[in-house]
Amino acid sequence: MKTKQFDIKQLARESILRLKPYSSARDEYVSDGSKMIFLDANENPFENGVNRYPDPQQRNLKKVLAEQKGVSINNVLLGNGSDEVLDLIFRAFCEPKIDNIITLPPTYGMYKVLANINNVAEQEVLLTKSFQPNVEAVLEAVNQNTKIIFLCSPNNPTGNSFSIKNITQILKEFNGLVVIDEAYIDFSDKESWLKKIKEYPNLVVTQTLSKAYGLAGIRLGICYGSEEVIDILNKIKPPYNVNELTQKRALERVVNQDQIKLEVSEILRERKNLSEALRDISFVNEIYESDANFILVKVDNASKRYNQLLEKGIVIRNRSTQPLCENTLRFTVGTDEENKILIEALKNL
Repeated sequence: MKTKQFDIKQLARESILRLKPYSSARDEYVSDGSKMIFLDANENPFENGVNRYPDPQQRNLKKVLAEQKGVSINNVLLGNGSDEVLDLIFRAFCEPKIDNIITLPPTYGMYKVLANINNVAEQEVLLTKSFQPNVEAVLEAVNQNTKIIFLCSPNNPTGNSFSIKNITQILKEFNGLVVIDEAYIDFSDKESWLKKIKEYPNLVVTQTLSKAYGLAGIRLGICYGSEEVIDILNKIKPPYNVNELTQKRALERVVNQDQIKLEVSEILRERKNLSEALRDISFVNEIYESDANFILVKVDNASKRYNQLLEKGIVIRNRSTQPLCENTLRFTVGTDEENKILIEALKNL
């Protein structure tokens, strides 16, 4: 497939391009911090910390994230978890019953779910046995209605990162959006694709505060892309999709980079220790290299071992239903104490 001039307007749905977005009270008047009497949004006037609508553009939080990542604030969109961000991408660029997307199983299951919700066909191109994209097969699957290719790197559930060469080839030769899901990038020594956003206008990178930042409970997902892509997504996002409590909690956390780095380093140390300990377990047949905060392991009988661990009060994930993952278990890296209990339990099965 030859490289074509990328035009976001040719990729987006016509109805979305024509859409006039909803303008909320907080869009029409943006406070500069001055003391004002707000009588514009039909809010309860009695102050309790959350009686006012939140900033619909999350400006304070975006400013910090943009500075940390070295991008413009106009390259950032925030969502109610990464799942909302991914859903917005489907809704903005995929025409139901007409367009299709490409996924590379085994991978994150929400791509398929969102495709079904939005009535968009999904083409699956399996990863190779080494869990890398089969680039030739991916590009051969592309047709005139293929709008998005989803790449999860580091990949869930395999834990590995995709090679720079493979991703670069897809970015250069596919004239649609390439969404790289970097939910686990903070646990990898590989460089984020964020630095390539200006180089590739069809590149979209999603990240999250649910993993390394330890904020899964507040639901905050991040989308980085060109200004043109972010503008289109902003047209269709709900006006107050990120609530006030989430914005405040996220801001408190992201400015505390020293603590985050400390926690990540501890997780990486525990990941190494856990991987080494798993080698001594008799029924473990293979331990896959991981750039994430989990380890995928092939065992003799995944269902049996999963149920045995449940009986001991330990919950892991059986990934055997995924392509190329027969008899595999996924272990999230816990604390030092949790990992010791896990290993001791495995030794006594």
